[in-house]
Amino acid sequence: MTEAFSGEQHTRVHADRSPGFLERLSASTGGVIAGICLFALSFYVLFTNEGRALRTASALDEGLKQVVSLHPDVMLDPQNDGRLVHLSGPLRTAQPLYDPNYSVTVQAVKLQRQVEMYQWVEYSESRDYEENGEKKTETTYTYNTEWKSEVISSRHFDQEVGHMNPSAMAVESVMVVAPDVWVGKLFLSKGLVEQINDFHTLSLQGLPVPVMNTFLTVHDDYFYHTANPRRPEVGDVRIRFAYAGLSGDGFYPGPAHKVSVVAMQQGDQLKPFRTRSGDVLEILYMGDLSAEEVFTREHQLNNMKTWALRLGGWVLMFLGVSLSTRIIYTLVDWVPVLRELVSAGLKIFALCVSCSLSLLTIAAGWIFYRPLLESECGEFKGVRTEALNTDINSQH
Repeated sequence: MTEAFSGEQHTRVHADRSPGFLERLSASTGGVIAGICLFALSFYVLFTNEGRALRTASALDEGLKQVVSLHPDVMLDPQNDGRLVHLSGPLRTAQPLYDPNYSVTVQAVKLQRQVEMYQWVEYSESRDYEENGEKKTETTYTYNTEWKSEVISSRHFDQEVGHMNPSAMAVESVMVVAPDVWVGKLFLSKGLVEQINDFHTLSLQGLPVPVMNTFLTVHDDYFYHTANPRRPEVGDVRIRFAYAGLSGDGFYPGPAHKVSVVAMQQGDQLKPFRTRSGDVLEILYMGDLSAEEVFTREHQLNNMKTWALRLGGWVLMFLGVSLSTRIIYTLVDWVPVLRELVSAGLKIFALCVSCSLSLLTIAAGWIFYRPLLESECGEFKGVRTEALNTDINSQH
């Protein structure tokens, strides 16, 4: 093993003997097992994804037909209990969120204290080559100082001397959430509050600096635990505050954010609404949206998720086929010309097989799940029709 240093960068060269045929064959056998597992997993992902997509689309169509739009200033109607409702209006909370350590106050649903520490970061870049019949790996390590939100352990550095980081941060990151959040006359459920994640950096311009120590300064919307923010040292800490869902009428940092909610009304609470297909509707979007716009966005999100899982399933199948056929390449890798031809052929084979089988699996899943959903809808319609006829006969 050789080593070369150059400032905050050094290189190591590690030599290994080239693996024998039996060792390569053993490694390829392990790849075959992993490939078969990925191949089977791809069928599951592609097939069940079609059922998930159809169930979600059916649930959204059902919700749009049943949803009742409410005005935020109108008194609650007991007749809407258990029904799916749509509501748009400004967020409201009982009291401001407060961080006593830095005297930061904001009327919002969430207040986040984000802590970063100035630390050493190790980067490595490797290249493999053969020399004198030996397989060698040359790795170049580079060290930089950067602000990081997580503690980086320097014990795993290739060169820890001169690049040591503290084992913990002096200040912890904290998320504070308002206990009660409501829109109009209805309180949001925990699931709806969790969807309020549109964080904005809290501007510190004009805010007083808390008297904690002489090394606390404010610069570019950060609290710095250092006397000179422009020239930090390893171990220095800086804090940034972010808020989500403004809920006050004050001028700082702005007016209350408007949200659009679709959920089930239960008393003065908004709860999850379970559809016939088993999906749960509990939707929140930032902004003033109509019920139709909310469901349109949910359909778009469902389509994006469907195509993403289809792509993910195809990648799993391609990797599965590639790993499963890798053993063929190992059997001929000692012949240079034949090795390249077999490698190209196996890649083309994996591409063709994964594309064709993925399309067949997607089609089979779509055909399999659609009649089930249609039969469920038919049964529901039959029950509704029978109940309606009974109600009419009783009136006569």
